[in-house]
This record gives sequence, structure tokens and C-alpha cells, in this order.
Amino acid sequence: MLNGKVIVLGVTGGIAAYKAAMLCSRLVQKGADVHVIMTESAKQFITELTLQSLTKNPVYSDTFDERDPSVVSHIHLADMADLVLVAPATANVIGKMAHGLADDMLTTTLLATTAPVMISPAMNVHMYTHPAVVANMETLVSRGVSMIEPGEGLLACGYVGKGRMEEPETIVEVVERFFEQQETTEWSMANEAKAPGLLEGKKVIVTAGGTIERIDPVRYITNDSSGKMGFAIAKAAKDMGADVHLIAAHTDVSPPEGVKTERVESAQDMYDAVMREFDDSDLIIKAAAVADYRPLKTASSKLKKQGEKMTLELVKTTDILETLGKYKQKQFLIGFAAETDSVEQYAMDKLRRKNCDLVVANDVTKSGVGFGTDTNSVHIYDAEGLALHLPLMSKEDVARRLLALAAERMTKGES
Repeated sequence: MLNGKVIVLGVTGGIAAYKAAMLCSRLVQKGADVHVIMTESAKQFITELTLQSLTKNPVYSDTFDERDPSVVSHIHLADMADLVLVAPATANVIGKMAHGLADDMLTTTLLATTAPVMISPAMNVHMYTHPAVVANMETLVSRGVSMIEPGEGLLACGYVGKGRMEEPETIVEVVERFFEQQETTEWSMANEAKAPGLLEGKKVIVTAGGTIERIDPVRYITNDSSGKMGFAIAKAAKDMGADVHLIAAHTDVSPPEGVKTERVESAQDMYDAVMREFDDSDLIIKAAAVADYRPLKTASSKLKKQGEKMTLELVKTTDILETLGKYKQKQFLIGFAAETDSVEQYAMDKLRRKNCDLVVANDVTKSGVGFGTDTNSVHIYDAEGLALHLPLMSKEDVARRLLALAAERMTKGES
């Protein structure tokens, strides 16, 4: 994500300035073009030569040291930046930024840039919690400046608390996620105009929710699926012009308005509903969490408590995705794999065994991912391996990206 990105790194005068060397090194290793601006105080902790050697670019500190007569340096750096990152950011520079002061090379560049700005504060714990510093940081956040919160631990001053600059590896991860999100936003804007027609004239079947396998009239086996991902896909497919048939089992939310919805309960009910619509469909997306097993016998009346133990005999349900993969002809088939470990291994195995065109896999142990959440992060696999990775985003955005990929693959298959 950082390959070719121009990052202007501001280094200010705190003991954490020594971490700027490792930060430069990590950013350059990731492919970034790093240009460093140091304050005079920062040069008390680390040399210009160190950062110049690591970045292979000149290091700036003096506003009036104009090395190229064809440009004004602080304007040139401000214009070329894809991101301005200040790390470490002292209380002093945070105050200057909040009040629009520009008395050195870094602060004049910060005023001149229209690029996104990110800061990584580093200071004594009492300075970090001082009302003036807190107010300044709140002002910057309100203007769109991203804040990388400092860590807690032993500080150079001897105090233990919050104020230690975050580690370079973590900062690089934050920067990478920022550019991933930016790329996703740009993709969405670029494709918004053509999205309504991507699935025009196509019949799309979407399954959603968790199936229910009855033990007796008041008890059943189910899972944690909320139906949110399937519903987001159904809505996005309708918005893209498709004739959508949504088959929904148990869900926590209502299906999208204007989408033809068929309610089912068990795995067998869902199998029957899907097979009725399968022959004349173009795209099938199996986002439902279907039970792998059901009770061998379902009691007609409520089972009464008897003894210390109860044995429930289960039998396999019909594998809907595998059946569709076996009988598909012109249909494009997408399966889902919610995993807790070895995500790629299990996803690729599922894709091959069940003859899917794509498998959407996620690690449901991660925060913000999987059942019940409004966000998701997925890896989409085809027969060759990873086709697309989507970082954490709304399920609506995941749905649009997935359907755009499917529409592209379907078009290629028809040509």
C-alpha cells in the first residue's frame, strides 16, 4: 500500500526523536518515498545525516535554506505529499498546529499542505493530560488530523504512564491502513456512476441468516449469523440492476426494502427454496450460515427434563453449496467461509471441493469482523488464490466490492 507514496515526516524535539530512524527505515522498506523535516530541537537528539542516509533524500530544517531555485521548498514538499506524518509530535508543535503558527520549516509546510495530516504525540504523562494540550489535540482532530495515541509505560523522565510515542512498526501499520481505506473510498467514488448497471438483466439469488434445526416446538439448534452481510449483498445487487431473490432464515434485522424475500427456517427449507430458483439464475451468493447437522428426530411436543444427561443424535444436512457446485452450468457461484484459524487453507479447500467461482473468507475472531457486526474484513479467493483483500469497512462497501468483482468475472466468462 505504501509503494510510491510520498510521505513528509516531521520530526520534533523530544527524546522519542530517536525512533524516527527506525520509522524512516520501515517506511522506506515498504516502498514509501520519505522526505524528512526536522525542527532545530529535534537535531539535539538525532542528526540530519542519519535520516538522510535512511531516506536517500535531503533533510530539511531551515525555511530559508532554498536548495533548488526553481521551487520554494516548503511549498514544494507540501504539494508533493500524499501524507504528512509528525512523529514524534511534541506538545509545542501540537500547540502551534492548533493555533496556525508557522515559525519554522515544519509548521510552514503544515500550513501549506492540503494532504492528510497524521500526528503521533510523545511527551510526559502530565503534559499529555494538561487541559491546554487536550484542547489543542481536540481542535486538530475536529479539523481532520488523525491522531496515533501514545502508548503507556516508563517514560524518559522517569514517570510511568501515557505519553510514550507509539512504536514505529505500529505507526507503519496505521499508515498502511489509512492508504487502504483511501483506496477503497476512491474505488467507491470511481465506480458509483457505473454501479447501477453492473448486474442489469441478471437474476441473483442471495441466502442470508442462520438456519434453525428444531429439537422440539420450543427448542432448536442455530448459530450467530445476523443476516446483515447477506442483506447488504441483496440490497447492493438490487441497486446494481439485478432481479434479486433473497432467501432468508433467522436474522436479527429486517430485510432490505424492495427486495423479493422468501423466509425459510431449516437447512432443508433453504435447500428447497434455492433449488426452485436455481436453473434460471445467473449469480448465486451463499452468505447464509447453514447448519451442518440437524436432530435425527424432532419431537412433536416439548421434551421434558429427565435425568442428569440428554443425548441428542444428529445427522448431516444436505450441503447446499456443494450441490449447487455440482449442478451449475452457466451460473456464477460464490460461497462464504467464516473461520477462526487457517483462513486461507480452509477457504481454498472449500472453493475446490464445492466448485465455487469465488469464496469470501473472514476471521470471525477479529474485532469488527463477522457475525452481528456492521463492518467486515474479508479475503476473496478464486482458483488461483487470493483475488482481493478488503480491509475493515462497512458490510455495504464489502457487498459492492464483491459484486463488482463478480460482475467483472461474469462478463469475462461471457466474452
